[in-house]
Amino acid sequence: MAVPSAALVATWAITGGSGFLGVHLARRLAANGNRVRTLDLEPPDDELRRLRVDAVVGDVRDLERARELCEGMDVLVHAAAALPIRRSASEIRSVNVDGAATVVRAAVEAGVSKAIVVSTTAVYGVPETHPITEETPLAPLGAYGESKADAEEVVRRLGSGHLEIVIVRPKTFLGSGRLGVFEILFDWIREGRRIYVLGNGRNRYQLLAVDDLVEAIVRAVERSSVPEVFNLGAKVFGTVAEDLQGLIAHAGSASRLVRVPARPAQAALRALELAHLSPLAEWHYRTADKDSFVDTSAVERALGWEPQYSNLEALTAAYDWYVQHRETAGPGLTHRTPWRQQALGLLKRVS
Repeated sequence: MAVPSAALVATWAITGGSGFLGVHLARRLAANGNRVRTLDLEPPDDELRRLRVDAVVGDVRDLERARELCEGMDVLVHAAAALPIRRSASEIRSVNVDGAATVVRAAVEAGVSKAIVVSTTAVYGVPETHPITEETPLAPLGAYGESKADAEEVVRRLGSGHLEIVIVRPKTFLGSGRLGVFEILFDWIREGRRIYVLGNGRNRYQLLAVDDLVEAIVRAVERSSVPEVFNLGAKVFGTVAEDLQGLIAHAGSASRLVRVPARPAQAALRALELAHLSPLAEWHYRTADKDSFVDTSAVERALGWEPQYSNLEALTAAYDWYVQHRETAGPGLTHRTPWRQQALGLLKRVS
């Protein structure tokens, strides 16, 4: 089956279609006249229903639901994942690895031509040299990173020879609609609290605007020859301190940065994580004081893609959305819901 250009009419199957990335991607595709079907534990929101997005409600590990998703579709975008927050390692692995295996099997059965698999730069762990390239050895950190690395291998094994596979490894992506761990930062800045920075804040930590991620996915489908793996991140980004100061200034907040020694803070956060008292996972605090950025030259050459938004622009878009919607967003376990601050709430009271 030939894959139509995404600029024309194509049929797209999206796992995690009610999640942060899934909503942005489905909205873009449906608004451009593409037929879109999603699979998620949550039903689609009102906007996606108005755009006539077809929704399958269910678990990515359910083969029958995955078959329903993929039947008659050209392209699969596998974006569903269990996040590294308040879930057991076995549950994270089950959703991320077994879920990937299930949807790829369904895609192969249905004759889907191309699968875009959304992975993560967490598969690289904490590299000693930067920028990170697609050739950087994998050294995944924590249950989440390990599960995503294993999911990549499962996808290759089951899909090879049956469908074209493209694995994208984005940096942490955000924009309008993004809450999750960022809601904690936004909440403290809105209230003018002290913002604690692990280390000296001079490390460069790259992010990615969700709209730039969506554009890369669309271009990967439009192009007939695409690298199997590519990294994605913002082109313009500063140090952690610079980007946070920019966000504080944008918010008109009285917040100020307070630098704390990284190792004692990481040890404390590890203890809180093990006691299930912290909203932060190992990936968050182990990388917070270190450089973390990727080389995007491979995807720029292959797709003609170039990120349009800086770290600060992605942060401010997410912050502005939070301010407008914070009264209506209920807590949960997704990027689109606030995460309970747990033990960090005690620190907030004295900040």
